[in-house]
Amino acid sequence: MKSSYARMQSKLGFGELEMVLALVRGRTLGGAAERLKLDASTVFRTIGRIEKDLGERLFERSRQGYLPTELALELAHHAERMEAQLQEAREAAFKNGNEPSGVLRITTTDTILHGLVLPVLHHFSAAYPRIELELVATNAVANLNRRDADVAIRATRKPPEHLVGTRLGTLSAGVFASRAYLARQPGQLRLAEADWVALDESIPDHPSVKWRRQHYPKLVPRYRCNSVLSVAGSVVWGLGVGVVPLFLLRDHPDVDMLDGPVEELETGLWILAHPDIRHLQRVRLLFDFLKDQIRL
Repeated sequence: MKSSYARMQSKLGFGELEMVLALVRGRTLGGAAERLKLDASTVFRTIGRIEKDLGERLFERSRQGYLPTELALELAHHAERMEAQLQEAREAAFKNGNEPSGVLRITTTDTILHGLVLPVLHHFSAAYPRIELELVATNAVANLNRRDADVAIRATRKPPEHLVGTRLGTLSAGVFASRAYLARQPGQLRLAEADWVALDESIPDHPSVKWRRQHYPKLVPRYRCNSVLSVAGSVVWGLGVGVVPLFLLRDHPDVDMLDGPVEELETGLWILAHPDIRHLQRVRLLFDFLKDQIRL
């Protein structure tokens, strides 16, 4: 007769691990169900059965969703490795004479997406029409360990050590104002007295926030935005002055740079991925493509 440990091992197959992984990534029953193309009740029953078989709780239920225990995270890690190996096997089976394919989920900020990625991405889609792109624009840092996304494109001076990536270049920034705004000023504009458009408290550690507070400690911005792209738009439409990356406004015919490029505002632009999927063909292709296409 099989021992209880042997019975437990026989029940913990890839399907069960995949379910745990989906709930770790999705955080809620609905989120996991959407990833697996199932209904939430099936996820609920399956997780309950797995916990009963293991004799240990895998998730703590809370208002924030299903919080994984250490055991759940360990099982999810094994599931990720199996998932990557399965994908690698599929690609090996079909690579001869077949086009690269699959879903590639990319996360970045709205600023980088609109200013740098979208202008060149149609070339990638034309070259690899069977790769399905999912674009997520957010200022929040996606958790690549939970596969909120496959690839992240981020402005950072120090990328996370647990991710692998390629530096695409250096982002420079300056202080800009529209010519219409400057024309409305009674005399020579002093930046300390200008109408500033700045980031709000949702991005407190942004280099532009730290730089402005250091150089203009008494200044109170007249306008606040929750994204750099919104700051740039406000500047273009004449609301005031603001710190904006050069790639957004340096070629704009109705805008002048009043100060810059400011060395203190420089930061690296990185494309990042989890080590388990960095080797996948579609991920490699995107890394190589953006390294070649992004011009800063």
